[in-house]
Amino acid sequence: MKFLAICMYAILAAPFSEACTSMIVSAKASLDGRPILWKHRDTSASDNFLYRVDKPGEIGYVALFNGGDSLKLDEAWMGMNDCGFAIINTVAYNLPENAPECIDREGFVMAEALATCTTVDDFGELLERLPKPLGVRTNFGVMDADGNGAYFETDDYTYERFDLSDAPSGILIRTNYAYSGQPDTGMGYIRHANVEQILAHEIATGTITPASLTERLSRSFFNSVTGFDASDSSERWAVDQDFIPRNSSTASIAIEGLLPGEKPSETIMWANLGYPPCSHVVAATLDSIPQNACPSDVYDAHCPLALDAAELKMKVFPINRGNGQRYIDLEAVKAISDEQSGISLQEYAKANALRAKAKNKIKRIQSNK
Repeated sequence: MKFLAICMYAILAAPFSEACTSMIVSAKASLDGRPILWKHRDTSASDNFLYRVDKPGEIGYVALFNGGDSLKLDEAWMGMNDCGFAIINTVAYNLPENAPECIDREGFVMAEALATCTTVDDFGELLERLPKPLGVRTNFGVMDADGNGAYFETDDYTYERFDLSDAPSGILIRTNYAYSGQPDTGMGYIRHANVEQILAHEIATGTITPASLTERLSRSFFNSVTGFDASDSSERWAVDQDFIPRNSSTASIAIEGLLPGEKPSETIMWANLGYPPCSHVVAATLDSIPQNACPSDVYDAHCPLALDAAELKMKVFPINRGNGQRYIDLEAVKAISDEQSGISLQEYAKANALRAKAKNKIKRIQSNK
């Protein structure tokens, strides 16, 4: 099986530890009535790009890949497919450690899922039939065209499923610990609380939007333990500790699902590629990826959007010696993030206007029949 063949490669190419923040939003918890799957990505890979994958006999999909990878495209780090299925993950450090012969295979599992799964239940069946050990210790978040969503807290041999339909608030949040894992171990407890506090009003009123996630959470320097919000501080410097955006952050992506009656082709991926405070959102669909989100060179795959963000990020973390990269220049990040967020909001408005125009055109055609 293809999945077994890549096990040794995964050992040789294993990345450093990751830390991510994520959320699944149900239709009832979103302002527009569309479910949302969001991931703020932290990784040792310096940047990312988007690409469409079409292979014979498999479902086509658009996914996020590590910058610098070849276009072999066998490790996807979040994505959506032609059937309306979407997937993300966050490493869960309180699940059992992997067997030493197979580790860090989450990207391979997600690529397999995007190429084969139609529904949330399909993904559970995939986890059942893949050879063991899986080589993962992660929270897989999935969503399908019918608005179903779930986290699968998965280790080498087992998983626990948490369905979105069972969440009273209509949302599920995961950072870097599993609810089913060893209590009070793992990582990301403070970031989890940050999300709950920053979006408390939207969660209570069911008014979450993709911009709530990419423009509020991924640009926030709020710490729920101290109550300190560096964005409102008059200080010049802040220590990069327990904020949602971190020095290791490389993307913030919200995949917006469907209203009843919409087709999977109407799914939108709102993608911020690069250190999120230093970049902006672009809208990708299953048949259209913005040019600046695609690789500029297929032999050394990086996208312009992420490379531009990397240059701006150097102004935010300007100290390179010692522990200097743990210190954020608040003056720089506020100015850059405000400008980039303004571009994001323009992109949201433009894409939503095009979507509304297309739907009105369909309605006119149907009414004239």
